[in-house]
Amino acid sequence: MKSFLTLLFSFAITYFSFAQKTNPKTEPFVLGRIEKIKSNVLNETRTLNIYIPDSYNKNPKTAYPIIYLLDGSANEDFIHVTGLVQFLTMIQKMPESIIVGIANIDRKRDFTFPTTNAQDKKDFPTTGHSEKFLSFVEKELIPYIKKQYRTSTSTISGQSLGGLFVTETLLKKPDLFDNYIIISPSLWWDDESLLVKAPELLAKKRDKKIQVFVAVGAEGKQMEDDAFQLSEILAKSNDNLVSSFVKMSEENHLTILHNCLYKALETINKPQ
Repeated sequence: MKSFLTLLFSFAITYFSFAQKTNPKTEPFVLGRIEKIKSNVLNETRTLNIYIPDSYNKNPKTAYPIIYLLDGSANEDFIHVTGLVQFLTMIQKMPESIIVGIANIDRKRDFTFPTTNAQDKKDFPTTGHSEKFLSFVEKELIPYIKKQYRTSTSTISGQSLGGLFVTETLLKKPDLFDNYIIISPSLWWDDESLLVKAPELLAKKRDKKIQVFVAVGAEGKQMEDDAFQLSEILAKSNDNLVSSFVKMSEENHLTILHNCLYKALETINKPQ
């Protein structure tokens, strides 16, 4: 019995030693890179999750479209949106692009302007600093990315409060980006004051042609009506603005982003 156990033990040692030697070498699967930017405007350091196409280093003279993604933390939208862009690139529905995911610290603070609505203030006590965040994007983030990478056209995308911020950026700084993707925007904020001001703000002259994609799902009458009203205002704007609107009735506030971005990126990258 003892000799049998000894033989069995010897066999086990030999087997596992062989298995260890024949296992393929493992290495990390890297999707992107993490960079930190110190913001003097916000007085804090912000994390950027950045995806670079495989061909970037092989084409040193080529500039790449860039997508600025709000809610771009690793545990938010960066990973699945990067996969979506990679897939749309593979099937040639859009060009290879750089993605800059802006990780959140306090999205309620950064994506909203001051409100006079008492309930808004109660529900979201840190809000009202989108002007600072927009200044960070314009004066610090975009120049940093342009210095670090070869970029061409630019797109910004946001959902919900992020959609509110993208709308505010479109209305107040329209020339900052070439494309605006606005998904389920929280235009109810501050009793729809941004929507009220939209026609006047859009009447101002823009220096370049821009594209805007607006979408909403089955998300309640107010959010659906507000998104549709925004699309109507955009449609009446001048020739320098091309807008699209999609109602995704099969999606809700939680499910809309991925499928909507598929449609949005297809739309804004169609040959003109």
